[in-house]
Amino acid sequence: MRGPLGAVIGRYTSSDGSDKDGIIKHNRKCRDITFLVIFIAFWVSMIVNSSFGFNQGNPLRLTYGLDYEGNVCGSSHRHRDLTQLELRYWLNPNQVYESGLKDGETTLANARTICLLDCPEPSDDTLSWVCDYPDGEIRLKMDDWIDRNYDYFEFLTPEMRNSSLQLQGPCYPLIFPSVNVYWSCQFIARASNSSLRHWEQMGGVNIQEDMVIDKSIRRSVNSRASVLKRYVADVGKSWPVLIVCGGLVPLFLSIVWLLLIRHFVAAMPWITVVLFNLLLISVTIFYYLKAGWIGDDAVTPIIGEHDPYIHVYGRELTHVRIVALLMTFISAVAILTSIAIIRRILMATSVLKVAAKVIGEVQALIIFPAIPYAMLAIFYMFWLSAALHLFSSGQVVQNNCNNTNCCAYDLVLKKVNCERCCGYSIRYTPHITIAIFFHLLGCYWATQFFIASSATVIAGSVGSYYWARGEEEEASQEIPFLPVFASMKRLARYNLGSVALGSLVVSFVESFRFILEAIRRRTKVSGTRPDHWLGRMGYYTSRGCLKSVEWTIKSANRNAYIMIAITGKSFCKSSAIATELIRNNIMRIGKVNVIGDVILFLGKLCVSLFSALFGFLMLDSHKYRSSHNKVSSPLLPVLACWALGYVVATLFFAVVEMSIDTIILSFCQDSEENEGNAQHAPSLLLETLDSNHEEEEFYSYQISPFCFIFRRRFFFFLPPSIIVFSVLTLSVADVFCGKATSFDGEVMMGSRGVISDKWSMRILWGCALGSAIGDDLISTHFQRQTQNRARALAEGMRAAESQGGGGDGDGSV
Repeated sequence: MRGPLGAVIGRYTSSDGSDKDGIIKHNRKCRDITFLVIFIAFWVSMIVNSSFGFNQGNPLRLTYGLDYEGNVCGSSHRHRDLTQLELRYWLNPNQVYESGLKDGETTLANARTICLLDCPEPSDDTLSWVCDYPDGEIRLKMDDWIDRNYDYFEFLTPEMRNSSLQLQGPCYPLIFPSVNVYWSCQFIARASNSSLRHWEQMGGVNIQEDMVIDKSIRRSVNSRASVLKRYVADVGKSWPVLIVCGGLVPLFLSIVWLLLIRHFVAAMPWITVVLFNLLLISVTIFYYLKAGWIGDDAVTPIIGEHDPYIHVYGRELTHVRIVALLMTFISAVAILTSIAIIRRILMATSVLKVAAKVIGEVQALIIFPAIPYAMLAIFYMFWLSAALHLFSSGQVVQNNCNNTNCCAYDLVLKKVNCERCCGYSIRYTPHITIAIFFHLLGCYWATQFFIASSATVIAGSVGSYYWARGEEEEASQEIPFLPVFASMKRLARYNLGSVALGSLVVSFVESFRFILEAIRRRTKVSGTRPDHWLGRMGYYTSRGCLKSVEWTIKSANRNAYIMIAITGKSFCKSSAIATELIRNNIMRIGKVNVIGDVILFLGKLCVSLFSALFGFLMLDSHKYRSSHNKVSSPLLPVLACWALGYVVATLFFAVVEMSIDTIILSFCQDSEENEGNAQHAPSLLLETLDSNHEEEEFYSYQISPFCFIFRRRFFFFLPPSIIVFSVLTLSVADVFCGKATSFDGEVMMGSRGVISDKWSMRILWGCALGSAIGDDLISTHFQRQTQNRARALAEGMRAAESQGGGGDGDGSV
């Protein structure tokens, strides 16, 4: 047994050797300073990286296209104001047709485009024209050009008219109808017969009217790069939704949940489970609505009013349908799991009562999460703005092409010009990709840092409360009057380096896993091994490294932060202390802790799902379905609302989580220091853990999940459904609680921070979660058998009595 911790907040033996105990408030020093310096340097780099995006980026590039001059539609430029002209239109239909051919020399990026206010429609009785921007001898203002429906053909000279009949401008015939598809005029392969007839009568060149003409634009609009840009632009357009549904709504719900836990703790686990399933089903139904499987409100790429007979496919609809199917599967699993844990909710209630009592004693804990919440809100607003600018910070350059088909009439030079008539595109250099990845890593690290700091402050406050219990009055008075602010002071003065290290570990491991998974997917061809030896080496190396990373520290877990707050030790030392305490008391606290975590996890999901549901409702309003503010798909904004809601809920629910975990770890240390009898534990906690410990001793040999492995005779009288369900439970436990990772040659559990042998710890945590669910089913089976035997014994005794006592042997089955 390890001796006292020598903790800053905790019991200790006085320096004179006496048995008098007290509360140490000093003897701390700064830990992990190197990582604090690294964290500060990282923030400086984040600011420099973001300034590059603000200088080079333009978020409008994510939504609108470029015209033939390299100008972004919908924005103002030095030589031309295109603020109202948001739609990109291809002037020459033959260039669009040739770009759709497999062996065509023209690419759509080099086809001549201009920016318009709306997509033009061909006339039924005459030939309409769409002319180039007015310039040179064409003395028209941009507003007059727009009012004339972009047509000034009557002002052209004979030379200009002849050039226009050769499809070289400055005016081009309006032959095909078009529809606004993500701010690009999509040609419909349904040419106007009257317009074609007038065009032929005027002696115009032949115009291709095959179905190919609408494939080229559609392929460009639905490319992966274009879809990704639209998704990022959706987040920027829906920033009011993110503020309301990702910030204010989860803030309100989290505070309400904490207050309800404080005053109605017995009912909250039941309310949480029921509400979780209802919200999950509601979000799934919304995805079905947007997928078009329910009703007629499916996601459409067409913006504004359009012909109902025109159907244009968008990749976003496929993504929504995939998520709808995924949500269906998750909802089914969630409902079955909720039914399975109903009987264990009572145990979760007893654990939550302990946390509610702590919150009642240290009431400032309810208000404290507002501080990291405000800091995270400011950070996210800055980060999102910088992310939009970084993602759009490519350089607009003119394409290199040798195609003479791009010749067009130049109104300034007064002749057909074939030099430098290629189109423009946005070039992204490799350093922009690195800058975006660095920006994403910074967001994850900062989020983990704020969450870890909040958890450490809460742990220090609850630790002060626990170790003050049972002391004499003068000793209890040494606890600060406002333990939350005292804990914040200790964090800022001594433990920021340790918190920076813990949050860095999470960010580094997740980023490394993402890179290795990307390498593995790239080297994997059609589900088979690469043929080349270099490809095979990269394939197996990435897989091996990925497995190794799964056994590396995945998270600087709550237990390490608890011991940092209580003992003032470094991150690694605190993690080792917490690990030893949990490993020594795993069978006593495992089931209690897991069930409490499940209820709290469901509570966080309730808050985030409600945020997502409210986000769906806001995005379904007319504002986000109109042409200017329309989002291409609610998928990414809703996921962003869900993620932000979960982060906010994590900050506030950490009050309950850290209260439970801190008291349990303090209880374990208290028990070790006092030979198994905790002197400072609340009576409610003692009742919960002692009853759970007795139950574990009774069931550990008879009806625990280990019986499926070591006691095969149970297979003969257990229903097959119980066997299958328990095996699935152990598998789920391995997925959610057994993501083991290694550190210094040992293995740390991702969910609880337990360092031990990988498979033994997986089995222990599988037992903890499996016992919480499987034992109920098994114990119910045993109870039913016992009742049947008792009923048979009673009937036998009655039969023996009716026969005058002669059937005594028959009654004792």
